[in-house]
Amino acid sequence: MRIKTIDVNCKEWFDKENGNSYFSGFVTINYGMKNATTIRLPFQNGYGDNYKDMAFKELIKQGYINGVSDRTSYWQYFRDHNIIARYFLQENCKKRELL
Repeated sequence: MRIKTIDVNCKEWFDKENGNSYFSGFVTINYGMKNATTIRLPFQNGYGDNYKDMAFKELIKQGYINGVSDRTSYWQYFRDHNIIARYFLQENCKKRELL
């Protein structure tokens, strides 16, 4: 499958009691095209732009991206392969909204 676009949509919850941030969401490959595919990012620990790194790792894990080293960054890969990447993180969500 030729990847033209990557859309990452996540929600973030901050656990005030323990001081940790968590997120979950979806990655859509080729949004709006006939071959569009969506994969789920499970509930996991992370804050800031960590959801972007985890989305990239999930794409590798699921076999959508091959032949990259551990040191390749998502932005570098997308730039080098002319992939349009869009990100959205909804902050201050409730824990139940992430599951």
